[in-house]
Amino acid sequence: QVQLVESGGGLVQPGGSLRLSCAASGSIFSIAAMNWFRQAPGKQRELVAFITSSGSTNYADSVKGRFTISRDNARNTVYLQMSSLKPEDTAVYYCNAAGIATDRRAFDSWGQGTQVTVSA
Repeated sequence: QVQLVESGGGLVQPGGSLRLSCAASGSIFSIAAMNWFRQAPGKQRELVAFITSSGSTNYADSVKGRFTISRDNARNTVYLQMSSLKPEDTAVYYCNAAGIATDRRAFDSWGQGTQVTVSA
């Protein structure tokens, strides 16, 4: 099994910054994509950003130029640096990883979520 643990959420004022981290552990052979999603109250979960094993990235239009996703393959960790935060960025942020476990089976795991609140 593969577990994901997120950290770094909290309360921040508009215009501020936060850095989220997500560490994967367990029976990992390889991780392909690592992704950040978010879900605001009353809204569907949406993809915020993803990064492949080779470092290719993509972002939702709403966060381009403000958020940066990165990963440390040696530590199976993905980060989301969030800057110029807006109240509409308020949501629970979830980490997701897909890859191959040591038994050569595919996995698609989710973290428990971390709350980000942007408010004055």
